Amino acid sequence: MTDDKDVLRDVWFGRIPTCFTLYQDEITEREAEPYYLLLPRISYLTLVTDKVKKHFQKVMRQEEVNEIWFEYEGTPLKWHYPIGLLFDLHASNTALPWSITVHFKNFPEKDLLHCHSKDVIEAHFMACIKEADALKHKSQVINEMQKKDHKQLWMGLQNDKFEQFWAINRKLMEYPPEDNGFRYIPFRIYQATTERPFIQKLFRPIASGGQLHTLGDLLKDVCPGAITPEDGEQKTQVMIHGIEPMLETPIQWLSEHMSYPDNFLHISIIPRPTD
Repeated sequence: MTDDKDVLRDVWFGRIPTCFTLYQDEITEREAEPYYLLLPRISYLTLVTDKVKKHFQKVMRQEEVNEIWFEYEGTPLKWHYPIGLLFDLHASNTALPWSITVHFKNFPEKDLLHCHSKDVIEAHFMACIKEADALKHKSQVINEMQKKDHKQLWMGLQNDKFEQFWAINRKLMEYPPEDNGFRYIPFRIYQATTERPFIQKLFRPIASGGQLHTLGDLLKDVCPGAITPEDGEQKTQVMIHGIEPMLETPIQWLSEHMSYPDNFLHISIIPRPTD
């Protein structure tokens, strides 16, 4: 891969200042103070909220404490989506800190998967990495790794260790020089205005004529409404890691440098602010 290490670092160390408050109908022994955290964009809510849980459990009656879950302005937040994606999709045009509501009751079975332990998050994370490698390298890279390499990827993410993670992940981002890129680009496109979970299809980084496909090419093929509105006025923003990449950016470069640790490019299409 082309080594733009500063970009990889900037993506890894992206943080979102967040204010957690307890839902007003939860029964407490005394008033629950809000709790503030800098959330890593690349991680998962249930992986980094132990302190939040402890903070609010201190004021709860123990019999009232069930599985913790989070919502933002009435929308339950899916723990298996990376934090940065959740923010871009639901809250990117709001003032910081991001205001998240904490619940211990009435788990929304229809909207959220249960997450009873970090093993569940690890299994989801590794399944994504394996799916991404199947697209990029026909699973050859991940299958040649040892169990300890898989564990190092997970521990690097869990413990927020950039070097530990990238020592292994670098291998997943390489390809033979003669190929000029991956077999297919692992990406998912999420639209804030639709119920559909995400769009995903096979897309090659190189066109049949040999030229590099761009982010604009991908969107034109998969989600044309995002970049060519019917009335000519651009009503949406295309976000990856909180920024709007130029549509001319090669999709191969984005895949190598702007993918989340699960090796997918998570692309949010959100309404452009009107003010």
